[in-house]
Amino acid sequence: MRVIQGDDFDVACFDIVSVSTRKALLWHNVEIRSRGRSVELPGLSGEAAVQLAADIRAFVNTHLFALISAEKDRWHDVDVALRQIVEGNNQYLAQSDVARVIASVTGNAAAALSHPLLDALLMPSSLKGSLPASFAILTDPNARHAYNEAFVKTELVKFRAFFDDLDGRSFSDQQREACIRLEDNNLLVASAGSGKSATMVGKVAYALEKQLYRPDEILLLAFNKNAAVELRTRIARQLQVEEGALQCRVTTFHALGRGIIEEVEGRPPQLANWVDHPSGETKVIETIIKDLVETDPEFARLWADLLVVHPKADIPAEVFDADVDFRRYVSDRLKRGSATIGSHSGVIVKSLQEQKIANWLWLHSVAFTYERQIEVKDADGTLRHLHPDFYYPLTGTIHEHFAIDADGTSPFANYAEHAESKRQAYRRYGIDFFETTSAQASSETLFGVLEAELVRRKVPLERKSYTELAKVLEPVVIKHYHKLIATCIKHIRASHFTLDMLLERAKGLHDKERAKLYARVVWRITQEYSRKLEEAQCIDFDSMIADAVRLVQGGQYQSPYSLILVDEFQDISEPRANLIKALRQQKAFSKVFAVGDDWQSIYRFAGSDITIFTQFEANFGASWRGRLEQTYRCNQLIAETAAKFVQRNPEQITKSVRSTRPAVPRSIRVVPIDDNAGRSDFAIACHRLLERLDQFLETIADDRRDGSSSKFKVLVLWRYNNVDPFERRLPTFANIDVCGLSFHRAKGLEADYTILLDVSEGNYGVPSRIEDDELLNLVIPRPETFAYAEERRLFYVALTRASRGVYLITNSREPSRYIRELCEIAGDEIRFETSEGTALRQCPICLVGQIVEKRNRDGTVFCGCNQFPDCKHRDGASGRSSPRLRKKR
Repeated sequence: MRVIQGDDFDVACFDIVSVSTRKALLWHNVEIRSRGRSVELPGLSGEAAVQLAADIRAFVNTHLFALISAEKDRWHDVDVALRQIVEGNNQYLAQSDVARVIASVTGNAAAALSHPLLDALLMPSSLKGSLPASFAILTDPNARHAYNEAFVKTELVKFRAFFDDLDGRSFSDQQREACIRLEDNNLLVASAGSGKSATMVGKVAYALEKQLYRPDEILLLAFNKNAAVELRTRIARQLQVEEGALQCRVTTFHALGRGIIEEVEGRPPQLANWVDHPSGETKVIETIIKDLVETDPEFARLWADLLVVHPKADIPAEVFDADVDFRRYVSDRLKRGSATIGSHSGVIVKSLQEQKIANWLWLHSVAFTYERQIEVKDADGTLRHLHPDFYYPLTGTIHEHFAIDADGTSPFANYAEHAESKRQAYRRYGIDFFETTSAQASSETLFGVLEAELVRRKVPLERKSYTELAKVLEPVVIKHYHKLIATCIKHIRASHFTLDMLLERAKGLHDKERAKLYARVVWRITQEYSRKLEEAQCIDFDSMIADAVRLVQGGQYQSPYSLILVDEFQDISEPRANLIKALRQQKAFSKVFAVGDDWQSIYRFAGSDITIFTQFEANFGASWRGRLEQTYRCNQLIAETAAKFVQRNPEQITKSVRSTRPAVPRSIRVVPIDDNAGRSDFAIACHRLLERLDQFLETIADDRRDGSSSKFKVLVLWRYNNVDPFERRLPTFANIDVCGLSFHRAKGLEADYTILLDVSEGNYGVPSRIEDDELLNLVIPRPETFAYAEERRLFYVALTRASRGVYLITNSREPSRYIRELCEIAGDEIRFETSEGTALRQCPICLVGQIVEKRNRDGTVFCGCNQFPDCKHRDGASGRSSPRLRKKR
């Protein structure tokens, strides 16, 4: 077969071991892997890529069928080999196991029958009908399936005692099956606290007990050093060998990549001095930005515009499912039921586009007032009062920003007529007036028009220095952009994106102007990042993984691994997935066993791509998918409620979670706290709750966990560290040990109780609005479409740390939408109470409010929901009405 790409080259059909498709930034690629070479054919539509891959596979199979037909005299030898393994019934048979046996027979027919791309569905019926009966295990998927089902059933009985005491526990039925089954590609979809690591230990122990592999043929990959150390310790203990004598390799992706390079090149790769430091990458990015701001005026302008004028995307209201979701999105905070948006000038405005205008004016030192009352007099002497959006005192100019689209219409009823009446009024009163529109924001001409109008009126424009900006910018906004940039750098470098690619992708985002601005910024920073590495003659971790992949694909490194096990597979990134594929495809008949929980995929900012997990078969080939649905951690109420919550995203893999712990009634509790001068004091509520827990647990001292005298464990968790109630000084109690962490750092931990702080709406609340930034879609080939998908998974992680109970402390006026969802799922099992434990009356309509006493204007008392006006429920009344959107953009 001839491949045309740059220089033409021929590749023997027999040498092609894999054909797959991959979604790139702007197009789809077809990847052809042959023995000793890998090539990608880019620039295809999705449909064209799928068709081309299918055509190549069909072409290869036509060649294989010809080889099989030409050597009928070899069929008897293959028949004998197949009968020996089938009739022996002593191991699970993956396609590669059958192929390995056939490969022991000489001749082209046997080689064709054992080829990894052989597809029996494409085999001509005349050829299939003439094959010996034993070949059915090759040509009929049902035949091999029936054999394996019978084998698993027998093996479960034979190894009952083995699995009854493995890694210090008795395995569940699903764990036992996962240890026995071993297709060429395997994905074990686990639940939180379901024994993922134990199953990996069991898999290794079973494979060695069956003598399927030598210990040195087994590789276990973890994502961090601590996880690798724990797995190594547990495997050594199970096999009853010293850790130093363990021949299975248990390591991290980084250590494996470093080892591959060192073995081939004779020396370890020179890693940049910042990669091993937890905040090293962030410091480098901060330094690059600082240097560019000081030396590159164009970059300084772009960076300032991004931070000041475009801190978040302007996404239109019609994208959101409900008015309330749009109001939540546009607002920095919700007070008294109305959306308010702050600006750097200190002015509170009513739309994101107005916020951008106000911030642009502040950046350029333009004096203005917002919605200033202006008094005018009609011809008959009648006084009228106008309230324009912006008023410029230097020239007495009025500026209205109208929610008018390019065709002159507005999404709001009667708005266009209202805007025209305003224009006529300003002309009638002889007021200097100009307007901007939403259409200009969409066409990216808004600020050009604004600047031109101000310059025409000789309003001075003087950009503030970056030093001035740094004094007022919120640190969390800058931190967000730094983290976003770090993620994008990984994708840009790994996928060799160009600026033109990024700018083209920006056209598909909602806020195109912001996206193009960011694309130029992150491209410039990436260039400097790459230059720093080149000057120091160093590489970073991602480059190291890529170099290792290149050495494996090129054949310079010979893999000894026939069984590759991957822990926490939901955190996989494309470079790491490529390394696994390269290792597996280079070593004939090797297998992959991946374990993870897509519900706990929370590291997109570190480069993970959840679709590699959820579309496992598309990425790795035909596979077996198992589940671990029994949790040993949460009680049934928490486990079931959390599972239903996370599965509201239809893209998550469906699981039914069962707990070994019975449901604890009302073990999910909501603790609303009131504002204190505009700020909710979560620290005070947290300490009160801890004191109360300590006193309660004193009364059940005989009910200690595991029957020991140890204290109960309480995890206090928060979305952002600025909510930390302890300031690194953990309190001590008689009956509880307290640990405080962020949601992310709590992953993998467990406790008796958890307290989740600030489960409230807000940019930095739960869900965090700034984390779900559409700018990531510039570099992620397969972006998620479900709103706040990763934030939902992160909240699931926080919910499922506790075995006995979860407390959600929330701002009583701004409860998180997730609290309502939990109430919809669990109903009366969610209890609302004060931090002292007094029950609160939950609103039966909105579910997140409390029924409190209120007074009418005439002084009469009634009971109603504290979420008014979002919820207008009164005690004894029914129905709920939502306020309409303010007619602005």
